[in-house]
Amino acid sequence: MQTLAAFRDVQRATGRGLSVFLRDVGHGALELGHNTLALVGLATVAAAIFAVGRPDLRHEAESVALNWLQDRFEQRAVASGDLLAVVGEPTAVARATAADPAELTREQASVARWLSRRYRVAPEPVARLVKEAWDIGQRSRLDPTLLLAIIAIESSFNPFAQSSVGAQGLMQVMTRVHDDKYEAFGGVHAAFDPVSNLRVGAQILKEYVRRTGSVEGGLKHYVGAALLETDGGYAAKVLYEQSHIQRVAQGQSVAVNVPSTPPAPPPEPEALPADTAAERVAIAPQS
Repeated sequence: MQTLAAFRDVQRATGRGLSVFLRDVGHGALELGHNTLALVGLATVAAAIFAVGRPDLRHEAESVALNWLQDRFEQRAVASGDLLAVVGEPTAVARATAADPAELTREQASVARWLSRRYRVAPEPVARLVKEAWDIGQRSRLDPTLLLAIIAIESSFNPFAQSSVGAQGLMQVMTRVHDDKYEAFGGVHAAFDPVSNLRVGAQILKEYVRRTGSVEGGLKHYVGAALLETDGGYAAKVLYEQSHIQRVAQGQSVAVNVPSTPPAPPPEPEALPADTAAERVAIAPQS
C-alpha cells in the first residue's frame, strides 16, 4: 500500500512539473512570436521609409515579392491538381485576335457578321480582321473588301491553314519566299498570327498591283501564275467574292450560301455555215 501511494505521489508530481514546463514554453513562444512580429514590422517600416527615396530598390523588392508569391501559388496549385491555376494567365486576353462587333462602323459590323455566318467562324475574331482590313486599306489604298475576299478564297478565315506548296496563314503567303517581310513582326512564325499575316499579304498584293498596273494582274502574280498564260480563274473568283462583300457593306441582303464561284459565261452562238447564210439572204423579203 505504501508503495502504491508513493507511486501516485510521484505521478502527480510529474504531471504538475510537465504542466508547468509546457506553460512556460508556451509563454516563451508567445513572447518570441510577438517580438519577432515586432521586429519584422519595424524592418518593414524601415525598408519602406528607405525605399521612398529609392524607387529602383522599391521596384526590385516588389518584383521579388511578386515572383515569390507566384511561385508559392503555383506550387500549391500543382499539389492540388488545379491545372488552370498553373497555366492560367489573366493577361492572355490582350493577345487574343478579337474585337466586339458593336465597336465597328455599321458597314464593318455588317461585313463581320456576314463573314462569320458564311465561313462558320466566331464573330469577334472576324470583327478584328475586318477592322484591320479597313485600316490597312486606308493606308495602302487597297479596297478592304478585296483583302477580305482574298482571305475568304485562300483560307476560309483559318489562320493556321497551309497549302501543299508551303503557303501559310490567312492570306496564304509563301513564308519562305517573303521571310524578310516577317522580320518586323519577330520572325516567320508570325505567319500564323492573323493580323501579321494580313499585313504582310496586303503589302505583297500592293507591290504586285503597282507592278502590273491592275488588280487583276496583281492577283495573277499573287497566286503565283505570273509566268503562266492564265491564273486558272483565281482573279475572277476573288473579285466575285469581293462583289458579295461589297453588297453586304452597302446594306444589301446577300445569302450566306451564295456560290463563291462566278457563273460560267454563256456559250457563244455557233457560226452558221456559209451556204446556209447565203440561203437566208436569198429568201429574205425585198423591201
